[in-house]
Amino acid sequence: METHDPLEPTEITFLLGMAFQLVLSEFVSRLDAAGYAELRPMHGLVFQVLQGPGATSSELAEQLGVTKQAAGQIIDDLEKRGYVERQPHPAGGRRKLVVLTTKAKEHLAVAGRVLHGLEAQLTKQLHEVGLEVPRAELAAIIRTLAGESIPPLRPVW
Repeated sequence: METHDPLEPTEITFLLGMAFQLVLSEFVSRLDAAGYAELRPMHGLVFQVLQGPGATSSELAEQLGVTKQAAGQIIDDLEKRGYVERQPHPAGGRRKLVVLTTKAKEHLAVAGRVLHGLEAQLTKQLHEVGLEVPRAELAAIIRTLAGESIPPLRPVW
């Protein structure tokens, strides 16, 4: 008996979008259960931009593709929650450098473990049916469309 997969004729943009939404939703659910229900996926994007030496609010806005005012509001909110702090910019002047706090770094460590666990589960489940997580294929799509300049992942508002 032949079975028809309703996803077979689905456009690639919808397949990629649905896969992204489902993986992200599961990731967020697991992070919520780990005690981080106050954070949303957008906060994770902010944390990625601020890793290392940090960034100014203008640099954050540019990386996220949002206005400077929106970046400022995000920073204010995360600062109130204890995840970021503003420090004097090493170049001096009035600019401030936004950096991650220990609380944010702890969150990133937990998020990393959760994400690796989710990927391991997906890998195992796909392997059981003779498939693999399509990392190489997804990377090839990105390289084909973007070339060597990998674009930042931006929130979809």
